[in-house]
Amino acid sequence: MLHIGTLFAVMVYFWKDILEILHGIGTTLGGKGKEQPGARFLLWIIVATVPTGLIGLLLKDWFESFFSQPKLVGGMLLITGFFLWLTRWTKKEGRKIMKMGWLDSVLIGIAQGMAIIPGISRSGATISTGLFRGLDRDLSARFSFLLSIPAILGATVLEFKRIGSIQELGITLIGTVVAFGVGILSLTFLIKINTIGKISNFSYYCWIIGLVIIILM
Repeated sequence: MLHIGTLFAVMVYFWKDILEILHGIGTTLGGKGKEQPGARFLLWIIVATVPTGLIGLLLKDWFESFFSQPKLVGGMLLITGFFLWLTRWTKKEGRKIMKMGWLDSVLIGIAQGMAIIPGISRSGATISTGLFRGLDRDLSARFSFLLSIPAILGATVLEFKRIGSIQELGITLIGTVVAFGVGILSLTFLIKINTIGKISNFSYYCWIIGLVIIILM
């Protein structure tokens, strides 16, 4: 339910990109000129979703067992921080969507699948992978968050059977609304930080929190 809140946040924040994708599909399928960026964007989202889905379905139970191991969560935060820190050496100007390839999509999809592990940031892993592959900073961020839409929808479908176990639906809905609001604010902040090339600064936060968790446990 909390992820549904952030899902709506992504859809509201990136509504122009979603419309561009829909327009690109219509234009391309209608044969009105060359392939549009929006259609290419959707193609790579579909390709990236495949490895994410396979990892989620095949390793879901194994990954869920990690949630009872706080020290592992702390260690994964340290790893997340390491990869974010390395992004400071990526190119300022990278490839745009029409120069993106299937291998880029597959690797980003694998990064998203591995983010099921608690402590591995989904956005951090996918944006970093895009930057390491030489993609444009703006494209890496937009692709990361638009890629989250099918992932969250898929996870919601898998978990929907548990909806009947919710004891306090009102409180849950409040949490969903708060997640939406915080999601909008976080997206606005993160996109700006990524655009100016300072996403590596999040590494220090991950390292501090990771070490605190390990020490306390």
